[in-house]
Amino acid sequence: MSKSSTVTVRQALARAASPSTGPLVVLADTITIQTEDRVELVDLTERLAAFVAGAGVREGVLSVWSLHTTCAVFINEVQSALHADIKRALEQIVRRETDWMHNDPAHSDCDRSNADAHLRAMLLGHSLTLQVSGAEIVLGHWQRVLAAELDGPRARTLRLQIMGVA
Repeated sequence: MSKSSTVTVRQALARAASPSTGPLVVLADTITIQTEDRVELVDLTERLAAFVAGAGVREGVLSVWSLHTTCAVFINEVQSALHADIKRALEQIVRRETDWMHNDPAHSDCDRSNADAHLRAMLLGHSLTLQVSGAEIVLGHWQRVLAAELDGPRARTLRLQIMGVA
Protein backbone atom coordinates (compact mmCIF):
# COMPACT_ATOMS: atom_id res chain seq x y z
CA MET A 1 0.00 0.00 0.00
CA SER A 2 1.74 3.16 1.14
CA LYS A 3 5.08 4.01 2.65
CA SER A 4 5.39 2.63 6.17
CA SER A 5 1.71 1.89 6.78
CA THR A 6 1.02 -0.54 9.60
CA VAL A 7 -1.09 -3.53 8.69
CA THR A 8 -3.47 -5.29 11.06
CA VAL A 9 -2.88 -9.02 10.68
CA ARG A 10 -5.41 -11.50 12.01
CA GLN A 11 -4.68 -15.18 12.51
CA ALA A 12 -7.80 -16.03 10.50
CA LEU A 13 -10.44 -14.05 8.66
CA ALA A 14 -13.35 -12.90 10.79
CA ARG A 15 -16.29 -15.08 9.85
CA ALA A 16 -19.91 -15.00 10.84
CA ALA A 17 -20.02 -16.06 14.46
CA SER A 18 -21.67 -19.36 15.10
CA PRO A 19 -23.91 -19.67 18.11
CA SER A 20 -21.56 -19.96 21.05
CA THR A 21 -22.18 -21.41 24.41
CA GLY A 22 -19.97 -21.11 27.38
CA PRO A 23 -19.48 -18.93 30.37
CA LEU A 24 -20.01 -15.22 30.04
CA VAL A 25 -16.81 -13.30 30.72
CA VAL A 26 -16.76 -9.64 31.75
CA LEU A 27 -13.32 -8.21 32.44
CA ALA A 28 -12.18 -4.61 32.84
CA ASP A 29 -8.84 -2.89 33.14
CA THR A 30 -7.21 0.47 32.61
CA ILE A 31 -4.18 1.33 30.54
CA THR A 32 -2.10 4.46 30.74
CA ILE A 33 -0.27 6.18 27.93
CA GLN A 34 2.30 8.92 28.39
CA THR A 35 2.36 11.49 25.61
CA GLU A 36 5.22 13.79 24.68
CA ASP A 37 3.53 16.40 22.47
CA ARG A 38 0.50 18.69 22.73
CA VAL A 39 -1.16 16.89 19.82
CA GLU A 40 -0.08 13.29 19.33
CA LEU A 41 -1.54 10.09 17.89
CA VAL A 42 -0.77 6.85 19.71
CA ASP A 43 -1.40 3.39 18.23
CA LEU A 44 -3.21 1.30 20.87
CA THR A 45 -3.88 -1.75 18.70
CA GLU A 46 -1.22 -4.11 20.06
CA ARG A 47 -2.02 -3.28 23.69
CA LEU A 48 -5.72 -3.90 23.06
CA ALA A 49 -4.96 -7.15 21.23
CA ALA A 50 -2.89 -8.33 24.21
CA PHE A 51 -5.75 -7.48 26.59
CA VAL A 52 -8.21 -9.43 24.43
CA ALA A 53 -5.82 -12.39 24.11
CA GLY A 54 -5.51 -12.61 27.89
CA ALA A 55 -9.21 -12.19 28.60
CA GLY A 56 -10.33 -15.61 27.39
CA VAL A 57 -13.21 -14.24 25.30
CA ARG A 58 -13.82 -16.03 21.97
CA GLU A 59 -16.80 -13.99 20.76
CA GLY A 60 -17.88 -10.65 22.20
CA VAL A 61 -17.21 -6.93 22.31
CA LEU A 62 -14.44 -4.72 23.60
CA SER A 63 -15.23 -1.23 24.81
CA VAL A 64 -12.45 1.36 24.87
CA TRP A 65 -13.19 4.57 26.76
CA SER A 66 -11.05 7.68 27.27
CA LEU A 67 -11.34 9.04 30.80
CA HIS A 68 -10.39 12.55 29.66
CA THR A 69 -12.29 15.30 27.89
CA THR A 70 -9.26 16.24 25.77
CA CYS A 71 -8.19 12.74 24.71
CA ALA A 72 -10.07 10.84 21.99
CA VAL A 73 -10.08 7.31 20.57
CA PHE A 74 -10.83 6.42 16.97
CA ILE A 75 -9.97 4.03 14.13
CA ASN A 76 -7.72 4.93 11.23
CA GLU A 77 -4.53 3.91 9.51
CA VAL A 78 -1.04 4.20 11.02
CA GLN A 79 1.07 6.04 8.49
CA SER A 80 3.20 9.10 9.27
CA ALA A 81 1.99 11.26 6.37
CA LEU A 82 -1.63 10.51 7.21
CA HIS A 83 -1.04 11.34 10.88
CA ALA A 84 0.45 14.68 9.85
CA ASP A 85 -2.66 15.27 7.71
CA ILE A 86 -4.99 14.36 10.60
CA LYS A 87 -3.23 16.85 12.88
CA ARG A 88 -3.34 19.51 10.15
CA ALA A 89 -7.04 18.90 9.52
CA LEU A 90 -7.81 19.20 13.24
CA GLU A 91 -5.92 22.51 13.35
CA GLN A 92 -7.78 23.80 10.30
CA ILE A 93 -11.20 22.73 11.57
CA VAL A 94 -10.65 23.93 15.16
CA ARG A 95 -7.94 26.56 15.35
CA ARG A 96 -6.13 26.95 18.65
CA GLU A 97 -5.75 30.72 18.47
CA THR A 98 -9.46 31.45 18.04
CA ASP A 99 -11.13 33.63 20.68
CA TRP A 100 -12.79 30.73 22.54
CA MET A 101 -14.92 31.61 25.58
CA HIS A 102 -13.50 28.62 27.47
CA ASN A 103 -10.06 30.28 27.30
CA ASP A 104 -11.34 33.67 28.55
CA PRO A 105 -11.04 34.21 32.33
CA ALA A 106 -14.17 36.36 32.15
CA HIS A 107 -16.17 33.26 31.18
CA SER A 108 -14.20 30.27 32.46
CA ASP A 109 -11.96 29.20 35.32
CA CYS A 110 -9.85 27.01 33.03
CA ASP A 111 -6.22 28.11 33.05
CA ARG A 112 -5.01 25.72 30.32
CA SER A 113 -6.42 27.65 27.32
CA ASN A 114 -7.43 24.33 25.84
CA ALA A 115 -10.84 24.95 24.28
CA ASP A 116 -9.49 23.69 20.97
CA ALA A 117 -8.56 20.36 22.57
CA HIS A 118 -12.08 19.90 23.99
CA LEU A 119 -13.67 20.69 20.63
CA ARG A 120 -11.32 18.41 18.67
CA ALA A 121 -11.99 15.54 21.08
CA MET A 122 -15.71 16.10 20.64
CA LEU A 123 -15.29 15.63 16.87
CA LEU A 124 -13.22 12.44 17.16
CA GLY A 125 -15.13 10.80 20.01
CA HIS A 126 -14.26 9.41 23.42
CA SER A 127 -15.15 5.75 23.01
CA LEU A 128 -15.14 2.78 20.67
CA THR A 129 -16.88 -0.55 20.69
CA LEU A 130 -14.95 -3.22 18.82
CA GLN A 131 -16.06 -6.69 17.86
CA VAL A 132 -14.11 -9.68 19.13
CA SER A 133 -14.24 -12.86 17.06
CA GLY A 134 -12.00 -15.89 17.29
CA ALA A 135 -10.41 -14.27 20.39
CA GLU A 136 -9.14 -11.35 18.26
CA ILE A 137 -10.24 -7.78 17.65
CA VAL A 138 -12.04 -7.50 14.31
CA LEU A 139 -10.31 -4.79 12.26
CA GLY A 140 -9.92 -4.21 8.55
CA HIS A 141 -6.59 -4.65 6.79
CA TRP A 142 -5.31 -1.11 7.45
CA GLN A 143 -7.43 -0.28 10.49
CA ARG A 144 -5.71 0.48 13.79
CA VAL A 145 -7.07 1.84 17.06
CA LEU A 146 -5.62 5.24 17.88
CA ALA A 147 -5.68 7.55 20.88
CA ALA A 148 -5.51 11.25 20.10
CA GLU A 149 -3.76 13.36 22.71
CA LEU A 150 -5.09 16.85 22.17
CA ASP A 151 -3.78 18.74 25.23
CA GLY A 152 -0.48 17.14 26.15
CA PRO A 153 2.01 16.18 27.11
CA ARG A 154 0.23 14.21 29.82
CA ALA A 155 -0.43 10.77 31.23
CA ARG A 156 -3.76 9.51 29.90
CA THR A 157 -5.92 6.71 31.23
CA LEU A 158 -8.16 4.55 29.07
CA ARG A 159 -10.72 2.12 30.42
CA LEU A 160 -11.10 -1.24 28.70
CA GLN A 161 -13.98 -3.63 29.19
CA ILE A 162 -14.48 -6.89 27.35
CA MET A 163 -17.65 -8.94 27.47
CA GLY A 164 -18.37 -12.15 25.68
CA VAL A 165 -18.41 -15.91 25.60
CA ALA A 166 -15.36 -17.91 26.64
